[in-house]
Amino acid sequence: MATSPCSSSGVSSSSSSGLGADAGLEIRTRSVEQTLVPLVSQITTLINHKDKPKRSDKTLQAIQRVGQAVNLAVGRFVTVGEAIANENHELKEEMSVACIEARRAGETIAQLTDVASLDHPESDSHITIFTDKTGVVKAARLLLSSVTKVLVLADRIVIKQIITSRNKVLATMEQLEKVSSFQEFVQIFSQFGNEMVEFAHLTGDRQNDLKDEKKKARMAASRAVLEKCTMMLLTASKTCLRHPDCESARINKDGVFHRMRLALEQVIEIVTDSRPNGENEMAPISIYSGIKEFKNKVEGLRENLYFLSKENLSTMLEVILEHTEDFTDSAYTSHEHREHILELSKQAKMELEQLVSVWMQAQNQKTKDLMEDLEVAILKMCQCMNELKREVHSAATSLAADLLKYHTDHTVLKALKITGVEGNLEAVAEYTCKLSEQKEQLVEMCRLLRHVSGTEPLEITCIHAEDTFQVTGPQIISAAETLALHPSSKIAKENLEVFCEAWESQLSDMSLLLREINDVFEGRRGEKRVYLSLPRPGKHNANLKALKPVKLDTEEQAKIAKLGLELHLLTSDVDCETEKWEDQENEIVQHGQGMSSMAYSMYLFTRGEGLLKTTQDLFHQAEIFATEGTKLASALHALSDQVRDDDKPLLLLEAEKLISLCKQLQATAKASAQGKSATFTKVDACILKTRNVMTLLCQLLPLCCKLLRKNKAGNGCLKPAPPWKEDRIRTGTNARIPERRVETFGIKSLENHVTNMTFLESK
Repeated sequence: MATSPCSSSGVSSSSSSGLGADAGLEIRTRSVEQTLVPLVSQITTLINHKDKPKRSDKTLQAIQRVGQAVNLAVGRFVTVGEAIANENHELKEEMSVACIEARRAGETIAQLTDVASLDHPESDSHITIFTDKTGVVKAARLLLSSVTKVLVLADRIVIKQIITSRNKVLATMEQLEKVSSFQEFVQIFSQFGNEMVEFAHLTGDRQNDLKDEKKKARMAASRAVLEKCTMMLLTASKTCLRHPDCESARINKDGVFHRMRLALEQVIEIVTDSRPNGENEMAPISIYSGIKEFKNKVEGLRENLYFLSKENLSTMLEVILEHTEDFTDSAYTSHEHREHILELSKQAKMELEQLVSVWMQAQNQKTKDLMEDLEVAILKMCQCMNELKREVHSAATSLAADLLKYHTDHTVLKALKITGVEGNLEAVAEYTCKLSEQKEQLVEMCRLLRHVSGTEPLEITCIHAEDTFQVTGPQIISAAETLALHPSSKIAKENLEVFCEAWESQLSDMSLLLREINDVFEGRRGEKRVYLSLPRPGKHNANLKALKPVKLDTEEQAKIAKLGLELHLLTSDVDCETEKWEDQENEIVQHGQGMSSMAYSMYLFTRGEGLLKTTQDLFHQAEIFATEGTKLASALHALSDQVRDDDKPLLLLEAEKLISLCKQLQATAKASAQGKSATFTKVDACILKTRNVMTLLCQLLPLCCKLLRKNKAGNGCLKPAPPWKEDRIRTGTNARIPERRVETFGIKSLENHVTNMTFLESK
């Protein structure tokens, strides 16, 4: 059943001048977001120009050039949009309206900025940017909204391609299910392989373009299922064709087809942002996320004693403690861990009672002693929750480490292969029972790991792993039973091998997942984290006297929003570069990840979010960021000793550039600033200099990886991407992989026309 390519990306981002695009649209892909950045920059230049009594010819000419540049770029942009409309009739009406609006807004901006030839540009006889600032803002808003609509509509075409590709795959799968001869099967499977490659291309591009990390993780999980199931479908179908009367072979094949259909459906749900029958997706609740939210509420009492009720806080704790029962009720949790979790749960209830008591008193009478007692109660409550989190983390990860070590030799799988070839049905039955026990252990391990995974993407990975063990276990059993019934069948033997390899591969993936979960817990990597050396706001010294926070007001946040957005995009680019390194423990990668995390927290500050609550927090973070950059420069110097002589000068030159930029940032962060205006200027300078360092870092990381790869002569530092991620799959046939079709129109072609605009800073 085809799914309608409903809105998948739109806009609810705003520029630094309060220029909001259509509130009904939301940007969900990076390509749309990045395409809008230069346009927002241009318009912001116009809106934020300084009104001075005297304007030089140079200023007037610059304003006019920006207006003309915007109009010309919009004209080219609209031309491409209209061509897209002509090629896609179902979107023609909407696209045409958006293109007309964009063209009209661009022309209005050009007219209002046509000031260079006027003797008195502020004269009322000629309406200009100087006499009608409201008109410019209105035109700018219309332009942003209409351009975004065009981009979103173009994005729907990509969604339509994915849906069409999925439908082709489903149709061919139905044919594969019904074939009755090997010759017909080989012919249809060849076609199926080509269609899966095309689907892999489209979904891989989409996965990389998604902004939502949770959706990215779900997409990755679905694509991993499709990759592994393609080979399973081949051998399971061949086994069924060879032994058409074998019930276990049919069950085995049906399981593969069912799982592939579920994965295909999930991809479409992610792409179209929809759920079957209008259901809402239930986010998995973990102990880690529950504790995080609970602590945020508790610490919020420092700022506001009335923002939530004691009943809400008690309910939140009850939910967390209910989830700890997954550990205390588990047969695989050690006695020591179980006792500690129960003790900490009891202590948490007592600490909450004490906190609520002091909190209620402070609401009635805000004395210095009561506020100090409240601070102590908050600290004790949070400390107790941290200990509980540490205990469940230890319980889950130690169990996982023990199980993965115990099952690393794959004894049961080896025994199933041997007894299957021997045709020993009794022995196969015995080992399938052992495999079922092993499956239950691993499923329980995944459930417990999900509670302590630390990030939503890792939670999703744990759920995917749990599903994989749940499904693959019975499939191995049916494949082993088929082999035992037909011990001389080569295809039945090959089929069992394929399912066993999938099990072994998932166990191997669990080792990597366990390492990632530990890394997130220890703050080494994972979701954008706040740099751990930064003191948490509100946690003060023994006298409990809080510093008066200095925050940016709404107007200042608006002014700095564009710079923050650029910083955000740079952190994403740096993350993409660090992920390409095979050696994640490399010193250069470690420093790069740390700097990206700090830059991200500075971006959150520009939005009034995150843990950097005051300007002093920001300046402190900037100092640490600069120090980390200096350490990275030292690592680059060390690398220069390993590379060839002709590569050394370039690397040293880049290292010196980095040192210079970090020194500038350090000096800016340490400089004193008195008064609101001077403080904002210092904030602006710190963000700008951080952006400059991140821009250089984006260039440095690929350069270093290239030099290391060159130096190691074939023993490269880049990850060898799995076949699916390289948009290739092994189909088991000699089918030629079709060349990718070059897309004439779409987001990329629109992006080029906006990005080519000349960026003129207001002076």
